[in-house]
Amino acid sequence: MLQVFFVAALVAASASAALVRMEIASQEDVLGGASFGSTGGYELIRGRAYFAVDPKLRANSRITDIAFAPRNAAGLVEFSADVVVLRPKNPQSGNGTLLLESPNRGGMGMLALYNRASGSQHPSKAEHFGDGYLLREGYTLAWVGWQHDVPKREGLLRAYVPYATGVDGLVRGEFTFSTAADRIPLGDADHLAYPVADAAKISLTLRDSIHGARNPVPPGDWSLDGDAILLKHLATPGRTYEFIYPGTQPVVAGLGMAATRDFVSFQKREGRVRFALGLGTSQSSMFLRALIYEGFNADEQGKPVFDGLQPHVAGGRRTTFERFTQPSRTSGPYRNASFSTTDQFPYSDAETAEPVTGRRDSLLARARAAKVVPKIVYTNSSYEYYGSAGALLHTSLDGKHDLLLPTTTRLYLLTGAQHGPAAFPPSRGMGQNLPNWNDYKWSLRAILQNLRAWVVDGTPPPPSRYPTLANGTLTKGKPAAYRTQYLDFGPDYLTKAIITNQPPKPGPDYPVLVPTQGADGNETSGLLMPWVAEPLGVFTGWNLRSAAIGAPGELLGQTGSFLPYPPAQIKTRYGSRAKYRSQVQTAAEQLVKDRLLLVADLPAIIRFSERAWDWVAELPVPNGSNVAQTYGNE
Repeated sequence: MLQVFFVAALVAASASAALVRMEIASQEDVLGGASFGSTGGYELIRGRAYFAVDPKLRANSRITDIAFAPRNAAGLVEFSADVVVLRPKNPQSGNGTLLLESPNRGGMGMLALYNRASGSQHPSKAEHFGDGYLLREGYTLAWVGWQHDVPKREGLLRAYVPYATGVDGLVRGEFTFSTAADRIPLGDADHLAYPVADAAKISLTLRDSIHGARNPVPPGDWSLDGDAILLKHLATPGRTYEFIYPGTQPVVAGLGMAATRDFVSFQKREGRVRFALGLGTSQSSMFLRALIYEGFNADEQGKPVFDGLQPHVAGGRRTTFERFTQPSRTSGPYRNASFSTTDQFPYSDAETAEPVTGRRDSLLARARAAKVVPKIVYTNSSYEYYGSAGALLHTSLDGKHDLLLPTTTRLYLLTGAQHGPAAFPPSRGMGQNLPNWNDYKWSLRAILQNLRAWVVDGTPPPPSRYPTLANGTLTKGKPAAYRTQYLDFGPDYLTKAIITNQPPKPGPDYPVLVPTQGADGNETSGLLMPWVAEPLGVFTGWNLRSAAIGAPGELLGQTGSFLPYPPAQIKTRYGSRAKYRSQVQTAAEQLVKDRLLLVADLPAIIRFSERAWDWVAELPVPNGSNVAQTYGNE
C-alpha cells in the first residue's frame, strides 16, 4: 500500500516537476522498527527515479550536448537515477529538513561521516547507523545518483543518461603506477570508459614527473586490450602515462545535475520537508560546487532548490560537464596528475579576476542573478591547501590579496588535518611518515547543526576560521605542493564545453599558499581540534611518497602526517596524563562555547584523547627529524 501511494504521489506531481515517476525496489522499517529518540522509527526506500526535461527551457540550457539527446513524443529528454531515501515514518516527528548527499563515485558516506557508523551501501545493521545522530535529529536523508560512469559494482548509485548522437571528440586520461604493473585502464579507478573510435589513433606518452616532458611510448611497446592499454614491459612506479584517443558516444552527463535539482524540488513541493541541505565530500563536494556554478540551484520554475550546502574537502576544485567528461578524474598529485578540468576558474564565492584573460566571475554568479544563493559552509582540511588549491577559495589568483567572502558563506580550515582522518592508531602506508589521525568529524556535526539553524531561523553560524595574508597565517608553500595553473582548453570550451586542445595549453602557475606553522610545528589558524590545540606531535596536511611507490619525496595524495614529539618534550609540556587530559578538556569545552563541538560529544572526545596519549607513550623515540617544520612553509 505504501509503495503504491508513494508512486502515485510522484506521478501526480509530474505536471509541475521534471520527476515523473518513481519505481520502488524495496521499502522497509529500519532495524525492525527501532525508535530514534523523539523522531521515532525510520523507513528505508530504494528505487529509481525517472525524469523528463525540456531541452528548450533556459533552466536546462547549460547541459552540454542536450541538443543532441534523443527526445520522446512530447519533445522531452528522458533519463533516470538511482535513489535511496531514509525518512521518519511519521513526517510530523521529523525536523522538516531534507539532507541530500551527492554520492561520491556512487557511494553513500553520510552515515559514516556524521553518525560515526560503519560504511555500507546497504545499511541494515545497527553498526551501519552508528550512534543514530542524524536520525535522532529528525532529518530525511537522501542519496541521488548523478554520475553516469561509476564502476559496475552492486549497490553503487548512478545516473542513467542518454548518449549524444552523431558526436565525436578526443578523450584524455592519466595514470601513475604505484607498483610494477602493466595495465593502464582507460576509465579512472574502475570507472566506465568511453569507447575507442579508432585504435590506430591512440597516442601514449610517459613523463618522469608531473610537469616533466612528454616522451612518446613506441607503438610496439603497448597494445589495446579491451578498455585498457597493455604494456609490453612492467612500468616503473611513480612515472605518469598519458593517453589520448578519439572517442565516441559521449553521454549527456550534465543531466545528473538536473536529476539532483528535480528530486530536491519535488521533495519540497510534496510538502514532506520544508528545507533542503546538500552535502558532498571530496568528489561529490566538487559536484555541489558545479551545481551552484552552472545555475542548477533554481528549478525549472525558478524556485530555490538547496537552502544550504556543506561542501566538504573539495578545496578549490569543482566538477565540470564538458563533452566526454570523466567526473572521477579529479585533480591531485600523482592522480590525474596535471591539466585537469577540475582545477579551473572561478574558484571562489567572491568575484575575482582571471589574470590571463581578465575575465571576472564568481562561483555564485548565476545563483546571485537568479536570487537563489544558498547558505554555504565550506570545510577543508590542511591537505586541501597543499593538494587541492584550497587557498584560492579566499585569495586572489595572483596570491597577493585576501578576498572578502559573501555574508552567505562560511569557511573553516580543519587545522592540521588530512583529506579524511586516518584510522587510529595509524599505520605507515604509502607515505614516509605516519598518516594524520586528527579526527575532525566531531566538529562536522556541530557545523551541520549551525547550518540548519542558519537556514531555518536565521541564526548566524560562528565566524569563518581560515588563514589569511593580512594576519600572516597564510604563506607560500614548498615546491612539492601541487601546482594549479591557467589552462587553455581551446576556443570552444567556455561557450560550448568542447575541448579542442588535448592536452590543454598550460599558462602561468597560481601561487600555492598554505597555513603558517608555529614554533611547535603545528598550524596556528583555523579550527583546532582539542588534540591539535594540545598536541602530542605535529599534525600536517602533507606527507611524502615513499620509495616503494615511486617518485619519493613528492607529495602523497590526500594524506597528511603525524610526527610525535620526543617523550622529553611531552613530559615538559604536560607533566602527566592527567594534566594532558585536563588541558584537552578545557580546549574541547571552549569549542563547545564557540558552537564548534556538541556538548553531548565531550565524553567520547576526552576518551579518544586519552587513547592518543597512551598510544604515543608506547611509540619508539623519534629520530630527531625536524621535517615537520622545514617542509611545509618556505
